[in-house]
Amino acid sequence: MLLSDWFHTTLLLGVPMSQWVLAAAAALAAYFVMRTALRFARGRIRQNAEADASVRGLGQVRPTLAQMLDATNGLLLTVASVLVGLSLLDLPARWSDRIAQLWYVTVALQLALWGARLIDVLMQRQLQRHAAPGSSPQATVSSTLIGWGLNTALWAVVALAVLSNLGFNITAFVASLGIGGIAIALAAQNILGDLFASIAIALDKPFEVGDAINNGSVNGTVEHVGMKTTRLRSPSGEQIVVSNTELLKGSLRNFKRMSTRRIEFTVGVSYDTTPEQAAEIPAVIRRVVEAQPDLVFDRAHFAKLGESSLDYVVVYVMQTANYGQYMDNQQAINIGLMREFAAMGVAFAFPTRNVVLSGPAGKDAVQVLAEPPQAPAQAS
Repeated sequence: MLLSDWFHTTLLLGVPMSQWVLAAAAALAAYFVMRTALRFARGRIRQNAEADASVRGLGQVRPTLAQMLDATNGLLLTVASVLVGLSLLDLPARWSDRIAQLWYVTVALQLALWGARLIDVLMQRQLQRHAAPGSSPQATVSSTLIGWGLNTALWAVVALAVLSNLGFNITAFVASLGIGGIAIALAAQNILGDLFASIAIALDKPFEVGDAINNGSVNGTVEHVGMKTTRLRSPSGEQIVVSNTELLKGSLRNFKRMSTRRIEFTVGVSYDTTPEQAAEIPAVIRRVVEAQPDLVFDRAHFAKLGESSLDYVVVYVMQTANYGQYMDNQQAINIGLMREFAAMGVAFAFPTRNVVLSGPAGKDAVQVLAEPPQAPAQAS
Protein backbone atom coordinates (compact mmCIF):
# COMPACT_ATOMS: atom_id res chain seq x y z
CA MET A 1 0.00 0.00 0.00
CA LEU A 2 1.33 3.39 -0.98
CA LEU A 3 1.76 6.11 1.62
CA SER A 4 -0.76 8.31 -0.19
CA ASP A 5 -3.30 5.51 -0.11
CA TRP A 6 -2.63 5.01 3.59
CA PHE A 7 -3.38 8.68 4.30
CA HIS A 8 -6.67 8.45 2.44
CA THR A 9 -7.85 5.07 3.75
CA THR A 10 -6.72 5.18 7.38
CA LEU A 11 -9.35 6.80 9.62
CA LEU A 12 -9.01 8.45 13.02
CA LEU A 13 -12.33 9.26 14.71
CA GLY A 14 -13.92 8.68 11.31
CA VAL A 15 -11.70 11.23 9.57
CA PRO A 16 -8.98 10.29 7.03
CA MET A 17 -5.39 10.93 8.06
CA SER A 18 -4.94 13.27 5.11
CA GLN A 19 -7.46 15.65 6.65
CA TRP A 20 -5.67 15.39 9.98
CA VAL A 21 -2.46 16.47 8.27
CA LEU A 22 -4.26 19.42 6.68
CA ALA A 23 -5.77 20.31 10.08
CA ALA A 24 -2.31 20.22 11.69
CA ALA A 25 -0.95 22.48 8.95
CA ALA A 26 -3.88 24.87 9.44
CA ALA A 27 -3.28 24.89 13.21
CA LEU A 28 0.41 25.65 12.71
CA ALA A 29 -0.40 28.44 10.27
CA ALA A 30 -3.03 29.85 12.62
CA TYR A 31 -0.50 29.90 15.46
CA PHE A 32 2.06 31.88 13.47
CA VAL A 33 -0.61 34.24 12.14
CA MET A 34 -1.92 34.96 15.65
CA ARG A 35 1.57 35.43 17.07
CA THR A 36 2.50 37.79 14.23
CA ALA A 37 -0.73 39.74 14.55
CA LEU A 38 -0.26 40.05 18.30
CA ARG A 39 3.32 41.29 17.94
CA PHE A 40 2.30 43.76 15.23
CA ALA A 41 -0.63 45.09 17.27
CA ARG A 42 1.50 45.68 20.35
CA GLY A 43 4.17 47.44 18.31
CA ARG A 44 1.69 49.77 16.59
CA ILE A 45 -0.09 50.55 19.85
CA ARG A 46 3.14 51.51 21.61
CA GLN A 47 4.27 53.49 18.57
CA ASN A 48 1.11 55.63 18.59
CA ALA A 49 0.93 56.02 22.38
CA GLU A 50 2.97 59.26 22.36
CA ALA A 51 0.70 60.80 19.71
CA ASP A 52 -2.36 60.09 21.86
CA ALA A 53 -0.76 61.68 24.94
CA SER A 54 -1.61 65.16 23.61
CA VAL A 55 -5.31 64.28 23.13
CA ARG A 56 -7.39 64.72 26.27
CA GLY A 57 -8.82 61.41 27.49
CA LEU A 58 -6.77 59.25 25.08
CA GLY A 59 -3.33 59.54 26.64
CA GLN A 60 -3.65 56.28 28.60
CA VAL A 61 -5.85 54.23 26.25
CA ARG A 62 -3.19 52.76 23.96
CA PRO A 63 -0.67 52.03 26.74
CA THR A 64 -3.46 50.28 28.63
CA LEU A 65 -4.33 48.16 25.58
CA ALA A 66 -0.66 47.30 25.12
CA GLN A 67 -0.37 46.14 28.73
CA MET A 68 -3.54 44.08 28.35
CA LEU A 69 -2.15 42.38 25.23
CA ASP A 70 1.01 41.57 27.19
CA ALA A 71 -1.18 39.32 29.33
CA THR A 72 -1.92 37.04 26.33
CA ASN A 73 -1.10 33.50 27.41
CA GLY A 74 1.08 31.46 25.05
CA LEU A 75 -0.48 28.15 26.08
CA LEU A 76 -3.99 29.44 25.42
CA LEU A 77 -2.79 30.76 22.07
CA THR A 78 -1.50 27.29 21.22
CA VAL A 79 -4.79 25.68 22.29
CA ALA A 80 -6.72 28.17 20.16
CA SER A 81 -4.54 27.30 17.15
CA VAL A 82 -5.20 23.59 17.64
CA LEU A 83 -8.92 24.29 17.91
CA VAL A 84 -8.78 26.20 14.62
CA GLY A 85 -7.35 23.10 12.96
CA LEU A 86 -9.88 20.77 14.62
CA SER A 87 -12.73 23.00 13.49
CA LEU A 88 -11.86 22.11 9.87
CA LEU A 89 -12.50 18.41 10.50
CA ASP A 90 -15.81 16.66 10.08
CA LEU A 91 -15.79 15.07 13.52
CA PRO A 92 -18.65 13.21 15.17
CA ALA A 93 -21.19 15.33 17.03
CA ARG A 94 -19.84 14.26 20.43
CA TRP A 95 -16.36 15.55 19.60
CA SER A 96 -17.71 18.69 17.97
CA ASP A 97 -19.48 19.52 21.22
CA ARG A 98 -16.24 19.02 23.14
CA ILE A 99 -14.40 21.34 20.75
CA ALA A 100 -17.07 24.00 21.23
CA GLN A 101 -16.68 23.71 25.00
CA LEU A 102 -12.90 24.03 24.69
CA TRP A 103 -13.37 27.16 22.61
CA TYR A 104 -15.56 28.62 25.34
CA VAL A 105 -13.06 27.75 28.09
CA THR A 106 -10.10 29.11 26.12
CA VAL A 107 -11.76 32.41 25.25
CA ALA A 108 -13.12 32.82 28.80
CA LEU A 109 -9.71 32.25 30.39
CA GLN A 110 -7.99 34.67 28.01
CA LEU A 111 -10.63 37.35 28.60
CA ALA A 112 -10.16 36.84 32.35
CA LEU A 113 -6.40 37.32 31.99
CA TRP A 114 -6.92 40.53 30.05
CA GLY A 115 -9.48 41.74 32.59
CA ALA A 116 -7.15 40.97 35.51
CA ARG A 117 -4.33 42.90 33.83
CA LEU A 118 -6.69 45.84 33.23
CA ILE A 119 -7.64 45.87 36.92
CA ASP A 120 -3.98 45.85 37.96
CA VAL A 121 -3.12 48.71 35.59
CA LEU A 122 -6.04 50.85 36.76
CA MET A 123 -5.25 50.25 40.44
CA GLN A 124 -1.60 51.20 39.90
CA ARG A 125 -2.60 54.42 38.17
CA GLN A 126 -5.13 55.23 40.87
CA LEU A 127 -2.42 54.78 43.48
CA GLN A 128 0.08 56.94 41.55
CA ARG A 129 -2.53 59.67 41.12
CA HIS A 130 -3.68 59.92 44.74
CA ALA A 131 -0.88 58.58 46.96
CA ALA A 132 1.51 61.37 47.92
CA PRO A 133 5.20 60.55 48.49
CA GLY A 134 5.96 59.96 52.13
CA SER A 135 2.32 59.45 53.10
CA SER A 136 1.07 56.50 55.12
CA PRO A 137 0.79 53.12 53.35
CA GLN A 138 -2.96 53.10 53.95
CA ALA A 139 -3.73 54.19 50.38
CA THR A 140 -1.49 51.41 49.03
CA VAL A 141 -3.20 48.79 51.18
CA SER A 142 -6.65 50.03 50.18
CA SER A 143 -5.81 49.95 46.47
CA THR A 144 -4.40 46.45 46.88
CA LEU A 145 -7.56 45.28 48.63
CA ILE A 146 -9.79 46.82 45.97
CA GLY A 147 -7.76 45.18 43.21
CA TRP A 148 -7.85 41.85 45.03
CA GLY A 149 -11.62 42.08 45.44
CA LEU A 150 -12.20 42.92 41.77
CA ASN A 151 -9.91 40.11 40.63
CA THR A 152 -11.66 37.66 42.93
CA ALA A 153 -15.06 38.66 41.59
CA LEU A 154 -13.80 38.42 37.99
CA TRP A 155 -12.35 34.94 38.38
CA ALA A 156 -15.40 33.75 40.32
CA VAL A 157 -17.68 34.80 37.47
CA VAL A 158 -15.41 33.17 34.88
CA ALA A 159 -15.17 29.95 36.90
CA LEU A 160 -18.94 29.72 37.30
CA ALA A 161 -19.46 30.43 33.59
CA VAL A 162 -16.96 27.73 32.59
CA LEU A 163 -18.48 25.17 34.96
CA SER A 164 -21.94 25.94 33.64
CA ASN A 165 -20.74 25.54 30.04
CA LEU A 166 -19.18 22.18 30.90
CA GLY A 167 -22.55 20.93 32.10
CA PHE A 168 -22.21 21.27 35.87
CA ASN A 169 -25.24 22.38 37.89
CA ILE A 170 -24.01 25.51 39.63
CA THR A 171 -27.35 26.57 41.13
CA ALA A 172 -26.86 24.69 44.40
CA PHE A 173 -23.22 25.75 44.53
CA VAL A 174 -24.10 29.42 44.14
CA ALA A 175 -26.83 29.08 46.78
CA SER A 176 -24.37 27.53 49.24
CA LEU A 177 -21.89 30.31 48.55
CA GLY A 178 -24.60 32.86 49.27
CA ILE A 179 -25.50 31.27 52.60
CA GLY A 180 -21.85 30.97 53.60
CA GLY A 181 -21.19 34.56 52.60
CA ILE A 182 -24.10 35.79 54.70
CA ALA A 183 -22.85 33.85 57.72
CA ILE A 184 -19.33 35.21 57.36
CA ALA A 185 -20.61 38.74 56.85
CA LEU A 186 -22.76 38.57 59.99
CA ALA A 187 -19.86 37.22 62.04
CA ALA A 188 -17.41 39.86 60.84
CA GLN A 189 -19.71 42.77 60.12
CA ASN A 190 -17.84 45.18 62.41
CA ILE A 191 -14.47 44.33 60.90
CA LEU A 192 -15.83 44.49 57.37
CA GLY A 193 -17.55 47.79 58.15
CA ASP A 194 -14.28 49.34 59.33
CA LEU A 195 -12.48 47.85 56.32
CA PHE A 196 -14.91 49.39 53.84
CA ALA A 197 -14.79 52.67 55.76
CA SER A 198 -11.00 52.65 55.39
CA ILE A 199 -11.38 52.11 51.65
CA ALA A 200 -13.88 54.99 51.52
CA ILE A 201 -11.40 57.24 53.34
CA ALA A 202 -8.63 56.29 50.92
CA LEU A 203 -10.75 56.97 47.83
CA ASP A 204 -12.90 59.91 48.92
CA LYS A 205 -10.24 61.54 51.15
CA PRO A 206 -12.49 63.44 53.59
CA PHE A 207 -9.30 63.99 55.60
CA GLU A 208 -5.61 63.17 55.44
CA VAL A 209 -2.77 62.79 57.92
CA GLY A 210 -2.14 66.17 59.53
CA ASP A 211 -5.72 67.47 59.21
CA ALA A 212 -7.54 68.80 62.28
CA ILE A 213 -11.01 67.23 62.35
CA ASN A 214 -14.09 67.10 64.58
CA ASN A 215 -17.07 64.78 64.20
CA GLY A 216 -18.98 65.94 67.25
CA SER A 217 -17.62 63.35 69.68
CA VAL A 218 -13.87 63.46 69.00
CA ASN A 219 -11.60 66.35 68.15
CA GLY A 220 -7.95 66.22 67.17
CA THR A 221 -5.26 66.08 64.50
CA VAL A 222 -5.04 62.93 62.35
CA GLU A 223 -1.81 61.01 62.97
CA HIS A 224 -2.51 57.68 61.26
CA VAL A 225 -5.30 56.10 59.21
CA GLY A 226 -5.34 52.32 59.50
CA MET A 227 -7.49 49.54 58.09
CA LYS A 228 -9.71 49.42 61.19
CA THR A 229 -9.00 52.52 63.28
CA THR A 230 -7.80 56.10 62.93
CA ARG A 231 -5.50 57.67 65.51
CA LEU A 232 -5.92 61.32 66.47
CA ARG A 233 -3.91 63.63 68.72
CA SER A 234 -6.26 65.72 70.85
CA PRO A 235 -5.56 69.40 71.64
CA SER A 236 -4.79 68.41 75.24
CA GLY A 237 -2.11 65.95 74.08
CA GLU A 238 -3.56 62.46 74.53
CA GLN A 239 -3.99 60.03 71.64
CA ILE A 240 -7.53 59.11 70.59
CA VAL A 241 -8.18 55.83 68.76
CA VAL A 242 -11.55 55.70 66.99
CA SER A 243 -12.94 53.13 64.54
CA ASN A 244 -13.26 54.23 60.93
CA THR A 245 -16.97 53.42 60.91
CA GLU A 246 -17.65 55.65 63.92
CA LEU A 247 -15.55 58.41 62.41
CA LEU A 248 -17.61 58.48 59.20
CA LYS A 249 -20.99 57.80 60.76
CA GLY A 250 -21.99 61.46 61.09
CA SER A 251 -20.93 64.81 59.72
CA LEU A 252 -17.21 65.57 59.81
CA ARG A 253 -15.61 69.00 60.13
CA ASN A 254 -12.14 69.43 58.59
CA PHE A 255 -10.57 72.60 59.97
CA LYS A 256 -7.38 72.39 57.94
CA ARG A 257 -9.29 72.95 54.71
CA MET A 258 -10.72 76.25 55.94
CA SER A 259 -9.67 79.20 53.79
CA THR A 260 -11.50 81.84 55.85
CA ARG A 261 -13.05 81.94 59.31
CA ARG A 262 -16.45 83.51 60.05
CA ILE A 263 -16.86 84.70 63.64
CA GLU A 264 -20.07 85.63 65.38
CA PHE A 265 -20.11 86.90 68.97
CA THR A 266 -22.42 88.82 71.28
CA VAL A 267 -21.75 92.02 73.22
CA GLY A 268 -24.04 92.86 76.13
CA VAL A 269 -24.36 96.34 77.65
CA SER A 270 -26.30 97.37 80.72
CA TYR A 271 -29.88 98.65 80.76
CA ASP A 272 -28.57 102.01 81.95
CA THR A 273 -27.53 102.69 78.34
CA THR A 274 -29.50 105.54 76.77
CA PRO A 275 -31.28 105.13 73.39
CA GLU A 276 -28.81 107.56 71.82
CA GLN A 277 -25.88 105.50 73.05
CA ALA A 278 -27.57 102.29 71.93
CA ALA A 279 -27.97 103.69 68.40
CA GLU A 280 -24.30 104.69 68.29
CA ILE A 281 -22.87 101.36 69.46
CA PRO A 282 -23.07 99.47 66.06
CA ALA A 283 -20.92 102.14 64.38
CA VAL A 284 -18.43 101.95 67.26
CA ILE A 285 -18.21 98.17 66.93
CA ARG A 286 -17.67 98.46 63.18
CA ARG A 287 -14.86 100.95 63.68
CA VAL A 288 -13.12 98.70 66.19
CA VAL A 289 -13.41 95.59 63.97
CA GLU A 290 -12.19 97.32 60.83
CA ALA A 291 -9.15 98.61 62.71
CA GLN A 292 -7.79 95.03 62.83
CA PRO A 293 -5.80 93.69 59.83
CA ASP A 294 -7.20 90.92 57.60
CA LEU A 295 -10.74 91.33 58.97
CA VAL A 296 -13.85 92.03 56.91
CA PHE A 297 -16.71 93.52 58.91
CA ASP A 298 -20.10 91.97 58.12
CA ARG A 299 -22.71 93.35 60.51
CA ALA A 300 -23.50 94.53 64.05
CA HIS A 301 -27.08 94.91 65.28
CA PHE A 302 -28.97 95.51 68.51
CA ALA A 303 -30.49 92.04 68.39
CA LYS A 304 -32.52 91.52 71.56
CA LEU A 305 -33.37 92.57 75.08
CA GLY A 306 -31.74 90.04 77.33
CA GLU A 307 -32.55 89.22 80.93
CA SER A 308 -29.86 91.55 82.22
CA SER A 309 -28.34 93.12 79.09
CA LEU A 310 -28.94 94.79 75.76
CA ASP A 311 -27.45 92.27 73.33
CA TYR A 312 -25.60 93.20 70.13
CA VAL A 313 -24.75 90.44 67.63
CA VAL A 314 -21.48 91.06 65.74
CA VAL A 315 -20.28 89.14 62.66
CA TYR A 316 -16.96 89.49 60.86
CA VAL A 317 -14.83 87.35 58.53
CA MET A 318 -11.14 86.65 58.95
CA GLN A 319 -9.19 86.15 55.71
CA THR A 320 -7.08 83.34 57.20
CA ALA A 321 -8.08 80.25 59.15
CA ASN A 322 -5.28 80.40 61.73
CA TYR A 323 -6.82 79.90 65.17
CA GLY A 324 -4.08 81.73 67.04
CA GLN A 325 -4.51 84.79 64.84
CA TYR A 326 -8.27 84.60 65.40
CA MET A 327 -7.77 84.73 69.17
CA ASP A 328 -5.34 87.67 68.83
CA ASN A 329 -7.89 89.58 66.74
CA GLN A 330 -10.74 88.82 69.11
CA GLN A 331 -8.66 89.96 72.07
CA ALA A 332 -7.83 93.23 70.30
CA ILE A 333 -11.51 93.76 69.49
CA ASN A 334 -12.55 93.15 73.10
CA ILE A 335 -9.95 95.60 74.43
CA GLY A 336 -10.93 98.17 71.81
CA LEU A 337 -14.60 97.88 72.79
CA MET A 338 -13.70 98.33 76.46
CA ARG A 339 -11.89 101.59 75.64
CA GLU A 340 -14.65 102.92 73.39
CA PHE A 341 -17.42 102.06 75.84
CA ALA A 342 -15.48 103.63 78.72
CA ALA A 343 -15.18 106.84 76.71
CA MET A 344 -18.92 106.77 75.94
CA GLY A 345 -19.92 106.01 79.51
CA VAL A 346 -21.45 102.67 78.51
CA ALA A 347 -21.03 99.75 80.90
CA PHE A 348 -20.83 96.09 79.99
CA ALA A 349 -23.69 94.08 81.42
CA PHE A 350 -23.33 91.30 83.91
CA PRO A 351 -26.00 89.08 85.45
CA THR A 352 -27.91 90.98 88.16
CA ARG A 353 -31.06 90.31 90.17
CA ASN A 354 -33.20 92.81 92.11
CA VAL A 355 -34.70 91.46 95.35
CA VAL A 356 -37.79 93.31 96.69
CA LEU A 357 -38.47 92.86 100.42
CA SER A 358 -41.82 93.67 102.02
CA GLY A 359 -42.19 94.26 105.81
CA PRO A 360 -45.20 94.48 108.18
CA ALA A 361 -47.99 96.82 107.20
CA GLY A 362 -47.01 100.47 107.49
CA LYS A 363 -43.29 99.78 107.78
CA ASP A 364 -40.57 99.86 105.18
CA ALA A 365 -38.65 96.63 104.82
CA VAL A 366 -35.35 98.44 105.41
CA GLN A 367 -36.69 99.89 108.67
CA VAL A 368 -37.78 96.46 109.82
CA LEU A 369 -34.34 95.04 109.14
CA ALA A 370 -32.68 98.01 110.93
CA GLU A 371 -34.69 97.63 114.17
CA PRO A 372 -32.83 95.77 116.95
CA PRO A 373 -34.26 92.40 117.75
CA GLN A 374 -36.55 92.33 120.76
CA ALA A 375 -35.56 90.29 123.79
CA PRO A 376 -37.73 87.27 124.38
CA ALA A 377 -40.24 87.54 127.23
CA GLN A 378 -39.09 86.06 130.55
CA ALA A 379 -41.24 83.39 132.07
CA SER A 380 -42.61 84.31 135.53
